[in-house]
Amino acid sequence: MYMMGPGKVTREERIKIAYTIANQILEKYGSEVKAIGIYGSLARKADGPFSDIEMKCILNSLEDSYSYEWTAGDWKAEVNFDSEEDIVEEATTIEEDWPLTHGQFFTILPIYDPEEFFQELRQKASSVDHTIFKKAICKTLVEEMYEYIGKLRNIEIQGPETFLPTLAIKIATAGAMILGLHNKRYFTTSAQVLPEARAFTDKPEGFDALCEMVMSGYLSEPKQIMNVCENFWKGLLSWSAKNGYVIKCSNDIPFI
Repeated sequence: MYMMGPGKVTREERIKIAYTIANQILEKYGSEVKAIGIYGSLARKADGPFSDIEMKCILNSLEDSYSYEWTAGDWKAEVNFDSEEDIVEEATTIEEDWPLTHGQFFTILPIYDPEEFFQELRQKASSVDHTIFKKAICKTLVEEMYEYIGKLRNIEIQGPETFLPTLAIKIATAGAMILGLHNKRYFTTSAQVLPEARAFTDKPEGFDALCEMVMSGYLSEPKQIMNVCENFWKGLLSWSAKNGYVIKCSNDIPFI
C-alpha cells in the first residue's frame, strides 16, 4: 500500500531539485530575477532525509511578497518571492522571535546571485544597532513573560493545572528568545532552541533548571512546574536589571 507523506531523499537529490526549480524561475521571470538562494537546513548542510527544500527568489519589481508550497510526493518545497526592499526590511526588523526566524538571512546558499545580493543582505542583517535588540527584549519581558507569569499565578489559584506543561514550554521558549536577542545569536532550528540557549554563559538563574524540566518531558507535577517557573522569573528579573532591561511601570495610560 502506498503511504502518502515525506520519503527519503538524499542531499544531492534535494540540491538537484532546487537547481531545477531555480532554472524554471529564471525561464519564467528572466531579467526580473535579482537573486535565488536556498535557506533552512539544506543551506546549513544540516538537512535530513525528510527535510523540505526552502528557497528565496528576489525580483527586481514586485508589489507584494508571495510564496508557493507544494509536494511531489516524496519531497516538499517552498519558494518565497520578495522584492529587494521587502526582504531588506524583513532582515533588519528585530522582533521577539528574531533568534528563531532570522538565521535564514545569515546562511542563504546562493544558486543565482550575479550581484552578490545575499552577501549584502547578510551584512545589513548583522549591522542592526544594539538599542533595537534592547527594545525587543524589553518588549518581550512585558508582552510575553509578564503575561505568562500572570497565567501561572492564576492557575495556582483557580486552575486548570492541565495547561501548566504548555505554559512551562512557552516560558522556557520566551526565555530562550530573550537570551538569543541579548547575545545577538540566532538558533539553528526550532528543535535546538533550548539546548543552544543553555550554552550561553550569561543567563538568568533558574533558566537551566527550567530547560532541563521541559526537555526531559517531566511535566506531570504541577507544584514543581510552578516552583521552577517562579524561580526562573525571579532570576530573569535580577538578570534583566543587571543588563539594563527594565520593565517600565507606570499608572499613566501610554496613549492618553
